[in-house]
Amino acid sequence: MVRTVTSFGRSGTFDWLYQRVTAVVLLAYTLFIVGFIFFSKDFGYQAWSELFAQRWMRVFSLVTLLSTIIHAWIGLWSVVTDYITNRMMGGKATVLRLFIEVVLAAVAVLYAVWGIEILWGV
Repeated sequence: MVRTVTSFGRSGTFDWLYQRVTAVVLLAYTLFIVGFIFFSKDFGYQAWSELFAQRWMRVFSLVTLLSTIIHAWIGLWSVVTDYITNRMMGGKATVLRLFIEVVLAAVAVLYAVWGIEILWGV
């Protein structure tokens, strides 16, 4: 079996499973936030601030942030390898593919650091 170094998972099966698990986390977070907004009696800055002051909410948000990054990485990696470089250049665009993947990885790290700073910063 050939393993690509730039792939997030160990195989297509693991990538498929990661995407499904992260999708469930994203759905749970979305439903929770929408429910919180709709069912709060006095929704405003104070309620929002109190919600995010709780450790479990920050952990839930961090897990969701990491799930978003994993989900996006697998999806974008699939698009880059399958549709952009292979179809555009006949499969001979390794440098272009690696460049795009490095840029996407750098953006993912930037978003992760930024999100952690927002959630856990002073």
